[in-house]
Amino acid sequence: MRRSAAAALAAPLSAMLLLSGCSSIPEDWKTPAFMKIGEEKVDKRLPKVTGKVGEEPKLDFPDISPPKKQISGVVKKGAGEGALVRPEDKIVANVVDYSWTGKGKTKKAQSTYDKKTPVLLDLATIPDELRRDLVDNPVGSRVVYVFPPQQAQPGQPAPPKGSSVSVVDIQGRYGKGDTLRGEQATDGGEDGMPTVTAKDAGEPKIKVPDSDPPKDVESVDLIEGDGPKVEKNQQIVAQYKGVTWKDSKVFDSTWKKGGVPAAFLIGGGQVIKGWDEGLVGKKVGSRVLLTVPEDKAYGKDAAKQQAPEGALVFVVDILGSLDSAPPLDEEGGGKPESEADPKDDDAKKE
Repeated sequence: MRRSAAAALAAPLSAMLLLSGCSSIPEDWKTPAFMKIGEEKVDKRLPKVTGKVGEEPKLDFPDISPPKKQISGVVKKGAGEGALVRPEDKIVANVVDYSWTGKGKTKKAQSTYDKKTPVLLDLATIPDELRRDLVDNPVGSRVVYVFPPQQAQPGQPAPPKGSSVSVVDIQGRYGKGDTLRGEQATDGGEDGMPTVTAKDAGEPKIKVPDSDPPKDVESVDLIEGDGPKVEKNQQIVAQYKGVTWKDSKVFDSTWKKGGVPAAFLIGGGQVIKGWDEGLVGKKVGSRVLLTVPEDKAYGKDAAKQQAPEGALVFVVDILGSLDSAPPLDEEGGGKPESEADPKDDDAKKE
């Protein structure tokens, strides 16, 4: 099977990323772009790529046979504004794939520009040899990969002939410490709901009342965003914190994991029912207080799943929304896949 950058790099989701409501990361976590950007030599065996990042590129292949080893390089640096891409980031990228079967023999295979659906690449999950050309570059950079022919494997269909080429345009990023804009308009705390306090939309502190939890999913917009509404079967990117109702014990938190946002499907049965019901319709840029009864969390068998028991309380900061779309795959087609396996309890926990 042909190896493309999209197939090799991407978590199994493909989407148009909407960045409304997400502010820049704290100043002390930034790396000034000018400290990293310099002139780099580009391997002359790489195709020459022209055109603006954000538009379908044009490739001019050298008059040689495809290289027999993998090569790659940064062929265009972004403007250098803001923070650089970090190894743990999730980046928004357009990807264009070509086949290169011989001297003068090239053919476009697939392109996210054609589909108008950039992919979200989780850099923390990809091999170092693919990640290194993406890291320490600003948004607006362009990277080219050339992959050698794949070797035939016993019992597997014969792989396509020749090499493959992938152009990756970095068009956005989510990283450590990304936060919402604004301050909470309310701390919740009414009608038996928990109280949430935070400074400058930072990590929330959740205080659960000494009363029985609501019998159904309840939500309060602590900060109401001005972005688009989250729709069923969209991906969202979020910071979140979860505590148990019975003792206010924190069982999960992106803030406790270094402040790197998480991404997952909403409204498609990939997370607990309380999230599917409580987050669809919320606006990007919102901080949502969500209470989830036991039957819409992990149920009576939570302990067997090694999941938190009873009713749960979450604070969810919705940083972005993603329109689900068929991802690029290794054969130029693709079918919709979700980032989380519905049978994976750890994935459901998010």
